Amino acid sequence: MLSKRSFAGGGLLALLAPLALVGAAPVSADDGGPAEPPKVELVLDVSGSMRARDIDGRSRMEVAQHSFGAVVDSLPAETQLGIRVLGARYRFPGSTKAVGCTDTQQISPVGPVDKARAKAAIATLRPTGWTPIGLALRAATRDLGAGETTRRIILITDGEDTCSPPDPCEVARQLASQGTHLVVDTLGLTLNDKVRQQLTCIADATGGTYTAVQHQEELTGRLNQLVQRASTTYKRTPEKVAGTAGCADAPTLAPGVYTDRERFSEHRWYRVSVAPGQELRASVSVSLDRTLNPDHGVLLRAVSGAGQELVRGTDAGSGRTDVRSTGLRWSDQRTEASASPSPDGDSGGTPVCLVVSNSFSAPASVRTAPGMPLELTVDLVPSSDAPGEPDLGRGWLLLIVLAGTGLVAGLVTGWLARWRVAVWKEN
Repeated sequence: MLSKRSFAGGGLLALLAPLALVGAAPVSADDGGPAEPPKVELVLDVSGSMRARDIDGRSRMEVAQHSFGAVVDSLPAETQLGIRVLGARYRFPGSTKAVGCTDTQQISPVGPVDKARAKAAIATLRPTGWTPIGLALRAATRDLGAGETTRRIILITDGEDTCSPPDPCEVARQLASQGTHLVVDTLGLTLNDKVRQQLTCIADATGGTYTAVQHQEELTGRLNQLVQRASTTYKRTPEKVAGTAGCADAPTLAPGVYTDRERFSEHRWYRVSVAPGQELRASVSVSLDRTLNPDHGVLLRAVSGAGQELVRGTDAGSGRTDVRSTGLRWSDQRTEASASPSPDGDSGGTPVCLVVSNSFSAPASVRTAPGMPLELTVDLVPSSDAPGEPDLGRGWLLLIVLAGTGLVAGLVTGWLARWRVAVWKEN
């Protein structure tokens, strides 16, 4: 069984490999014509606190402007980039909070970038107002629009939202539950614990990452890395699939990424055909997009057609969390010669049932429908033997080895004891 760390967060997608698919594959960039270009929006906090001069002797605003300029210069040709700011217009103090908390504007639309114009717009920004992060995230999502590719928001801020509601973490959960496959990465320009908690919550809710930044090079390097990552993310949204209440009528899945919804305490069944010499790797990630009672978890099991459990992976939590993820791996150890055709006609393929279960419960005021959004990753790779271990044998052979080892150890220990006594007497 693989540990849950092997399949957590956004790492789930990296398990996919370009393999020959079995059955009907999910839609890919090659099947539906040219894929959309990667789309990213940078969201920059321009609130008054960005005047603080605590990053390499420069203000947080100057550091962010320099990094933005470097990212624009090195932008991949195919990536469409937008830039949105918050807190850049209404001065604090100088305008009411009600006005300041509506302060977010897009200064460069999502699309092919006029680099000179984008850099000039960034260079003229001056820290002024409040920090309406939740509002800016909603607006950035609209800027990116809907489509086939994963959308990415990169949020750079030095403070927590000063305009809640809407709470930015709740906004992130709502955006994740819409199934548009939006990822929000967050960069914090301060080590404040409240800021860290809020930015981590936003990132976790959408499968993104949180990074604390203390130096200019760190911010520039991380921004470049995240923008480059957008072009390597898979180009299509996961295929929608409907799991069933049992294995017999479950949909058969090929390697790919799938989305479904699961209600509280429900079991969703899917099928995968695993050929001899293949290893099944599967992982599931469930977005907790509403308030849950403490002590909950997600269970992923592989079950044979006869109902025997083959392997399982679990992930449990207590209190508020944003994503629960787990995974498993299983291989058919038969050789191709010994394999027999399955009842479904797959030559030698073993039908394996994947079961996603949960122990969710919630207060009476929380809706149970629709179910929690889940993302299921399925992959088939050549199986590999388990790492070899020393083989001491079995039965009488093992007994002889252990007895011989004990005898030798006793003789060596006795000889060393006599040698020490002799040396002590001589001295």
